[in-house]
Amino acid sequence: MSEQELRTAIVEVGRRLYARGYTASNDGNISLRLDDRRLLMTPKSVCKGFMSPDMMVVTDLDGKKLAGERDPSSEMQMHLEVYQQRPDARAVVHAHPPIATGFAVAGIPLDRAVLAEVVTTLGSVPIAEYATPSTKELPEAVRKYVKAHDGMLLANHGALTLGADVFAAYYKMETIEHFAHISLVARLLGGERLLSRKEVDRLQGLRGMYGIASPAPICPPDDSALGDPASCQTVFAPETGGARLSPDLRGGVGPDREIRLTYRELTALIEAAVREIR
Repeated sequence: MSEQELRTAIVEVGRRLYARGYTASNDGNISLRLDDRRLLMTPKSVCKGFMSPDMMVVTDLDGKKLAGERDPSSEMQMHLEVYQQRPDARAVVHAHPPIATGFAVAGIPLDRAVLAEVVTTLGSVPIAEYATPSTKELPEAVRKYVKAHDGMLLANHGALTLGADVFAAYYKMETIEHFAHISLVARLLGGERLLSRKEVDRLQGLRGMYGIASPAPICPPDDSALGDPASCQTVFAPETGGARLSPDLRGGVGPDREIRLTYRELTALIEAAVREIR
């Protein structure tokens, strides 16, 4: 793609993020590699739903501005960290999708083997530790997970995805929010049923068939391997002895546990569900 086409692609991704409610006001940022030396990214202080191609900023891999009338995103350092740690990454998208961000605020990673499609594509979606936005703390928090994960939640902040192009990174953001939405509904209905460890292994085997490149394998089931986010992806899937599905016994909302909501909270949930259906 030409540089003009890449600028237009960023504008389109920004429009989609804003239209789907993944960003509000001037939230979020998008970047991509122009070549081995230069990045193209969104400027600071603009609404991602109303950008134009000429607004984009060109920087080098150290963050020095090379071209553009505006300043680059205030969270540029987070993007630079991704490109430094992942030479295969061609684009990065950061947004605040509301349900996924709700999980990030609650401190709940999306790491349970629930959906076959997510296990096959993203694997696991961990939570990077809280860091003050637009500071050096943020790239440091991302560094822990980015080598082994194409998507992550940012504690009390939002979500981050990367991909082979800007649309691939955006689609992973869609997948994270969709996964979070389904997980929330399942927990409200009594709890998730998890895919078995054997089924997860089978799904991992399909990655090659579908041509899905994963930055790291899913961690083996033994406890010693869990918790190493730089080399493998932690996915909680029970050993079932044959059954492909199993109730989640790790906690959360179970079928015999009571859920208490105020009338206002219940009304808000119903209204949100109706808006999603529309």
